[in-house]
Amino acid sequence: MIIEMPDTTTGAINKALVESRKEGGVITLARVMTLVIDASGADAEQAIATANVASREHPCRIIVIAPGEASEARLDAEIRVGGDAGASEVILLRPSGEQIGHDDTLVTPLLLPDAPIVVWWPAGVPENMSRLELGRMAQRRITDSKGETDPAGTLLHLAKCYKPGDTDLAWARLTRWRALLASALDQVRVPEVSLARIHGDMNSPSILMLGAWLKHTLGCEIEATYDASVSALQHIILETPSGPVSIARPDGHNATISQPGQPDHVIALPARSLEDTLAEELRRLDSDDVYGEVLEAFAGQMVVSL
Repeated sequence: MIIEMPDTTTGAINKALVESRKEGGVITLARVMTLVIDASGADAEQAIATANVASREHPCRIIVIAPGEASEARLDAEIRVGGDAGASEVILLRPSGEQIGHDDTLVTPLLLPDAPIVVWWPAGVPENMSRLELGRMAQRRITDSKGETDPAGTLLHLAKCYKPGDTDLAWARLTRWRALLASALDQVRVPEVSLARIHGDMNSPSILMLGAWLKHTLGCEIEATYDASVSALQHIILETPSGPVSIARPDGHNATISQPGQPDHVIALPARSLEDTLAEELRRLDSDDVYGEVLEAFAGQMVVSL
């Protein structure tokens, strides 16, 4: 069900939410958080669709802020519940005129009481998200550096502005790779790594973060090569005294794991979807300390290399 509310107020929106639950029998006690989406410069409908899928694991109230096009100061809104909101309830806010730029004033009356707040910026990385109105009220702040034209510069910016609770979906895209590498090294007789070779997309912040993580964790040298014709991480080779440990995913779907003294084996390792990575970040509401350490390590490594 979609309720259109042109030229409205947050008070009227709250009242309409209560009425919609009475009429539709929607149960809200299971809402575990408020997910606020700053859709400035983004496709609001795509962001809503992504959040609806991700929220199947985490039923929540989704508040989307997408600036309107009217010249006068007004607030247009939509409420989506039931089949149009997945496992959550969606409030789409379209402020116009002087209403733009007062996100905290718009959002605060609509927050779930005593529930964690997560803010997601689907379109790029803001200047300093922890100091923004929305960022200050959130326990978790999620960005996505994937589409940035200068991934190294973006990671340096994230490192400079990092506060506990920040995270980036480029880091979530590495979760399975990191787990596989750790598992593969556990089975090597002498797991010391002298060199890590990484190959993949030349504009991938995930590859830069993987290199920083490996160097920070293993103390090894990093050798990265890039290919403009691919769109993700392709392969990793870790040089150990026992022989190379490698994970190769040339087709973007299946990975071959090679270890000294063991036969190769193939596993499914598809590129992770936006919905999957967002759902992962919504699973944890505490600070991701390793992410912060990797950003700090990346910044330090960049300074040394200059």
